[in-house]
Amino acid sequence: MSQRDSVLIVGAGLAGLFLALKLAPRRVTVLSQAPLGQASTSAWAQGGLAAALAPEDDPALHAQDTIAAGAGLVDPAIAALIAREGPARVFDLVALGVPFDRTPDGQLAQSLEAAHSRPRVVRVSGDLAGKAIMDALIAAARAAPHIDIVENVRARVLLRDANGRVAGIVCDEGARFQARETILATGGSGGLYAVTTNPPEAMGQGFAMAARAGALIADPEFVQFHPTAIDIGRDPAPLATEALRGEGAHIVNGRGEAFVSNLAARDVVARAIHIERAAGRGAFLDAREAIGAHFPSTFPTVFAACMSAGLDPRLAPIPVAPAAHYHMGGVVTDAWGRTTLDGLWAVGECASTGAHGANRLASNSLLEAVVFAHRIAERLRDAEGAPPLPVESDAPPPALLDAPRAELRQLMQTHAGVVRDAAGLKLALDRVAALCDAHGQAHPLVAAHLILTAALVRKESRGAHFRSDFPHAAEPHRSFLTRNDAAAAA
Repeated sequence: MSQRDSVLIVGAGLAGLFLALKLAPRRVTVLSQAPLGQASTSAWAQGGLAAALAPEDDPALHAQDTIAAGAGLVDPAIAALIAREGPARVFDLVALGVPFDRTPDGQLAQSLEAAHSRPRVVRVSGDLAGKAIMDALIAAARAAPHIDIVENVRARVLLRDANGRVAGIVCDEGARFQARETILATGGSGGLYAVTTNPPEAMGQGFAMAARAGALIADPEFVQFHPTAIDIGRDPAPLATEALRGEGAHIVNGRGEAFVSNLAARDVVARAIHIERAAGRGAFLDAREAIGAHFPSTFPTVFAACMSAGLDPRLAPIPVAPAAHYHMGGVVTDAWGRTTLDGLWAVGECASTGAHGANRLASNSLLEAVVFAHRIAERLRDAEGAPPLPVESDAPPPALLDAPRAELRQLMQTHAGVVRDAAGLKLALDRVAALCDAHGQAHPLVAAHLILTAALVRKESRGAHFRSDFPHAAEPHRSFLTRNDAAAAA
C-alpha cells in the first residue's frame, strides 16, 4: 500500500494512538512533535475516564450530567452517544493492559468527581490514569506492524490536492507526508496562557492550521480553567486532581473558611477561587483530614509535586489557583469525526464534537477521545477511496512564534482568563494583530485571535466564559468562525 493511500494521524496522545490501534490492519502513519509520551496532555491526566459501569449507574444519567455541566450548549445526541459507548471503550483499554484500580472483589473501582451524580471515574493508583493509559498505548503502538511512528516532527500546513481535498501535511524543513485521509489529534491550547496545566507545546496549532485551510471552528471562547492547579510557581503548574475533593478534601481561604461548594462545577469553583485570590484572602485545598497519612499511596503524583516544593499536604493545605486546562472549542466535526473539509478528520481536544458545550464535565475528555477515535476507525478501517489526485503546490507554512511567546501567554492570561471584559479583549486583539504584522500568522497567534474574537462576540456569561460586563446568560447558541475570521488575524 502506498503512503498516499494510507491514513495519517497528526498527534500521538490518547486519541491519536488509540485511533491508530483501532485502524488495524489498515496502514497508518502517526506524527508526533516529540518522543512518544512527551508533550502529551493525555499523559498528565490524573482523574481518569468517566463511564457508567456500576449497577446503580446508567448511561442516561451520565448523559444528563454532561448536558447539565455544559450550560446549554451540549448536543444531547452526542452526550448520549459518548455515555452509551464509553463502557465498551473502557474495556478496550483494559484489554490493552491499562491497570485500572479494582475493588476487593475484582470490579473496576470508580470515584466521584465534581458535577457527577454517581461515582463513575475509573482511575489508576489514584492519580496516575493518564500515564498508565499512555504507557499501555505506546507499548501497543510500537509493537503494531500496521503503525509507522515518526517522532520529532512538527506539522505546519495542510496539503491539498487538485480538487481541494486535504491530502496530508507539510512539516518543518518541508517534509511532506501524503495520505488519503488525514486526522488531526493535536491536543489543546492551554500553552497560550501563562498559568496552565498543559505542556507548553499545546498552543492551539491543530485548530489554527485547520482554520487557515477553511475548516469551520466552533466555540473557541470556551477555555476551561481547572480550579485547583498547585500554586508553587511552576510552568506548567502541577495539578491537584478533582478526585481529592471527591474523597472529601475541601477548598478554604487563608482564614480556613470554606467559600464554595465542594462538588460544584469547574467554572463555578474556578471563578470563586479567582475572586478569593484577587481579594487577597488566598485559596487552599485542605486534604489533611480527608486524605492525611494515606496521601503518598492514594495520590502519589500530587504528593510528589507538593513535596518537591517543600510542602507536605499531610500537614498543611495546598495553595491552589485556576489554570488553563482544557479547550472545549475546536474544529467542528460530525458524529463520526469528519470536519467540514473533505479528507480531514479531527479527534480529541482539538475537535469540537458538541460533547462539552460551555463547560466540560470532569473526566469526560478521555472518554470523548476514545469514543470518537473508535468511531473514526469504524469509518476508515476498511474504506476504499478513489486514487488520490496529485498534490498542488504547497501553501507557504506560517511563521514560527519565538520572541513574543511569553508576551502572548501573559496577554491571554490577563485578558482572556477566568474573568473577561470587552476592554481587555479588544486590547488583546489589537496587540495580537500587531504581533501578526511583526511576526506573521504563526499558529499560536491565529489560535489566540480566534479565542479572543469569539469571546468578544459572546456578550453573555456561560459556563467557562465569564464576562464581567455581561454577567448574565442570554439565549444559548454555539459560536462558529470561518477562514475569514482566521485571516483577520493578519
